[in-house]
Amino acid sequence: GTPDKFNIILFLALLGALVCVVTKAGGSQAYGAWATQKIRSKRSAELATSFLGVLIFIDDYFNCLTVGTVMKPVTDKYHISRAKLAYIIDTTAAPVCIIAPVSSWAAAVGSTLFETGSFTNELSAFFATIPFNMYAILSILMVLTLSFTDLEFGPMADAEWKAETQGDLGAIDQKVSPTDKGNLPKGTVWDLIIPIGGLIIFTILAMIYNGGYWTKPMTIQEAIGNCNSSAALVLGGFMALILAFIMFVPRKLLSFKDFMSNIATGINTMVPAYIILTLAWTIGTLCQSYLGTGKFIGMLVEQSHLPVELIPAIVFLVSAGLSFSIGTAWGTFGIFIPIVVFICQAAPSEIMTVTLAATLAGSVFGDHCSPISDTTILSSSGAGCNHMQHVATQIPYATVVAISCFISYIVAGVTGGSAPLTLLTGVGMLYLLLFVLHRRAKKRHAK
Repeated sequence: GTPDKFNIILFLALLGALVCVVTKAGGSQAYGAWATQKIRSKRSAELATSFLGVLIFIDDYFNCLTVGTVMKPVTDKYHISRAKLAYIIDTTAAPVCIIAPVSSWAAAVGSTLFETGSFTNELSAFFATIPFNMYAILSILMVLTLSFTDLEFGPMADAEWKAETQGDLGAIDQKVSPTDKGNLPKGTVWDLIIPIGGLIIFTILAMIYNGGYWTKPMTIQEAIGNCNSSAALVLGGFMALILAFIMFVPRKLLSFKDFMSNIATGINTMVPAYIILTLAWTIGTLCQSYLGTGKFIGMLVEQSHLPVELIPAIVFLVSAGLSFSIGTAWGTFGIFIPIVVFICQAAPSEIMTVTLAATLAGSVFGDHCSPISDTTILSSSGAGCNHMQHVATQIPYATVVAISCFISYIVAGVTGGSAPLTLLTGVGMLYLLLFVLHRRAKKRHAK
C-alpha cells in the first residue's frame, strides 16, 4: 500500500546519500588506484572493471558513474576501446541490479509484483523471478566471457581493432592521468566494501527483525517470508549511513559539514528515480483500478487462443519493445506487470513466474539498448565515449543475448517452467551465436 511506496522512496533517498558519501570519501577511487598498480594485462583490466560493476549492485546510476570514472585510466593504459568500457559498465548495471535482492531495483520490482496479489510479500516475489531472468543471467555471462576471451564481433570488433592497432580509443573527454599526487584519495578499498556490505547485512537483520523472529517462535526463512521488506530496506539504508558516518568522520576523510551536505546531494541525484516510480505507480493504479486495462487485455488473449507455452516468449518481446521505446525499465514493468498477471490467470503458476521474469528480462533488454535510456546515457558519459557509438556497438551484443533468451523462454513455456532446461538452452544458444559471429568478424579483419 501507500506506506510501502513511501518506504521505497525513503530507501532510494538513503541509498543516494550513501552512494554520494562513499564516493566522496574516496572508496571507489582507492579501488581504481589499487587496480592501476595490480593489473598487468588487458584481460585483467576488463575483469577488474566487470568485477567492480558487479560489486556495485545496489543501484544502476551509482554503478554507471563510478565504474567509468574509476576504471578509465586503467582501461586506457591497455588500449581497451571506450566503447567496450561503456558496454561493460552498462551490462553490469541494470542486469546485475535486477537480480540483486538488496538494490533500488529489488525495491521497485518487489513493490510492483507484490501489488498483483500473487505473492506473500515483496521479497518472495522478487526471488521467484531470479532463476528465470534469463536476460540478466546471460548478460553477466556474456560480459565475463568477453573479458576472458576475445570473441568480439560486429562494430565492437572494429572499435577494439582500432584501439589495439591504431591506439584510437574513441575517447571524447580530456585525458586524466591516475598518478596526480594532488588527487590521491585518502580512502581505502574498504571504504567502498564495508558500507555496501553493511547495507546488505543490516537489511537482512532488519528483515528478520520486522518479520518477528525475535518476538515469536519461527525459523529465519519464515521471518524473512513474513517481513515488510520495504521497511527493512529503509532501516538497513539508515544503519549503513550511520556506519559510513562512524567510518569517515572520525578519520577526517570527510568533515561533519561535508558529510551532511553530501547526504543532500545524494538525495537530489535520486529525483529522476522518484519521478519515474511515482508516474509508473500512477499509471499502474489507473490501469488496474479505473480503466481495467488488464482485464481487457486478458480477455483479448483468451479470445485469441494463444498457446500458453508461447506466452513467456511473446511477453519478453512486447516488454522489450515497450521498454526500448520509452527508455525506462522501471516504467515498463510498472505498466506491464499488472497486465501480465491478468493474462496468466488461467495458466499454471509456474508459467506465471516465468512470464513475470520474462517481463523483467524484456524491460531490462529494452532499457539496455535504448538510446534514450538513462543508464545508456550515463554509461557512455561515464566511459567518455560517443553516445551513438556506444549504442551502435552495444545493440548487436545485447541482441545476441536477447535471441538466446527468446529461445530459452519458448523452452520454459513448453517444459512448464523447468529452470535447468531453460538455463541450458539459453547458455548453449549464447555460446553458439558468439562463436559463429566471432568467426565471421575474424574473416573480415583478416582481409
